[in-house]
Amino acid sequence: MPGMPRKAALALAASASLALLATACTGQSGSEASDDASKDTTLNFWHAWSAPNEVAGVKSLVAGFEKTHPNIHVNVVGNMTDDKINQALRTGGTKAPDVISSFTTNNVGKFCSSGALVDLNPFFKKANIDPEQTFPKAMNEYTQFDGNRCSVPLLGDAYGLYYNKTAFQKAGIKTPPKTWSEFATDAKKLTISDGAGYKQLGFMPNYHGWETTTEHYLGQFSPTYFDSSGKSNIAKDPAFQAAFTLQKKLVGDLGGFKRLENFRSTLGDEWGPKHPFQTGQVAMQLDGEWRLGMAMEAKPGFEIGVAPLPVPDDQADQYGKGYITGTIAGIAATSKKQNAAWEFVKYMTTDTDAVVNFSNAIHNVPSTLAALKSPKLKYDPRFKTFLDIAANPNSTTSPASVNGGVYLTTIQNFGYDYESGKVKDLKAGLASTAKQIDTDIAQAK
Repeated sequence: MPGMPRKAALALAASASLALLATACTGQSGSEASDDASKDTTLNFWHAWSAPNEVAGVKSLVAGFEKTHPNIHVNVVGNMTDDKINQALRTGGTKAPDVISSFTTNNVGKFCSSGALVDLNPFFKKANIDPEQTFPKAMNEYTQFDGNRCSVPLLGDAYGLYYNKTAFQKAGIKTPPKTWSEFATDAKKLTISDGAGYKQLGFMPNYHGWETTTEHYLGQFSPTYFDSSGKSNIAKDPAFQAAFTLQKKLVGDLGGFKRLENFRSTLGDEWGPKHPFQTGQVAMQLDGEWRLGMAMEAKPGFEIGVAPLPVPDDQADQYGKGYITGTIAGIAATSKKQNAAWEFVKYMTTDTDAVVNFSNAIHNVPSTLAALKSPKLKYDPRFKTFLDIAANPNSTTSPASVNGGVYLTTIQNFGYDYESGKVKDLKAGLASTAKQIDTDIAQAK
């Protein structure tokens, strides 16, 4: 869990850094790999994990692979940023990575379109592994771009709803909300004013409210970000207007943008023990699976409940879905050891026990359908909510784009302007935002 906060903080910054990959990388394609994976060889594996339990988890994962493949040795380099990985993927060399792991799924489109990572489809076909039958739907989607499967899921994140059971009982709320209308009603019931501030806020709806980003809200509406021609669809798909309207109404109902922002400025750090949900200052929180462990470590004075996020009222039958993202792994196009690298990637991403053991070690969501059902998983019973969200075929993710997560940043910036009142016409704002997204993508191509 400690690694996920770092991932979330880096996501948007990393998408911008991928401009480094604008120059196409060169190297063997997956179908042309010619090294003999049965011979003695050493691979370089670069990853971004840094917390002690994560580093230990990676070490154990590698040890398990080397035990089953005694001729392949793995040199591990941890705590590597996307900037460093991207530069190494461009330049190659004996010290460059053969296999990489990145926290930023938003960059898959860049990785694939630039040729930095090889297309893994030939490897999967040769190994007789069907990705669609192996990985959850959303994870399967965010690891490819335009038919190029240049990455593979390596554990994941699922977003749900945390709620203060004690506060719920005091407010007479018996069950967590399943629809957004129920959620809005509960958020108001749970809000206790204190002068210009709050003794308890039912929910912090503002887009700066930690994980309450536009894409996390939008995930519950199952939007279609791009049309069949690759143009931005945010001005045409009613899901976008519905999501922005919902959030803006929550902001108004719970006190208004300025009052909420003033209160937010007094609250504790998202990644520290004084997170406002953990202190009881906020009664409901949109967050990822890592929050459960962090909240428990903070020893709150109330019982924590976990549930899926609400869904639109007209999608009540899809309650249980959520937004999915995660860590990805891939093979460098510049690597001269791609067949051996594939053996390592295949092991750590498709071997059920390997995936389960790694999940147990760093407390992230398993990234194969088999691992999600494994009896060897060890977790707090409440964590099962996230396992179910990950396995839910209605769960969503943000699609890959040729310029990474730039379009998501554009949408997020529009969200800031709309919630604050700087932009008043939602339809016109969405149209303008769609035009900007199309312009950026055209320039990237």
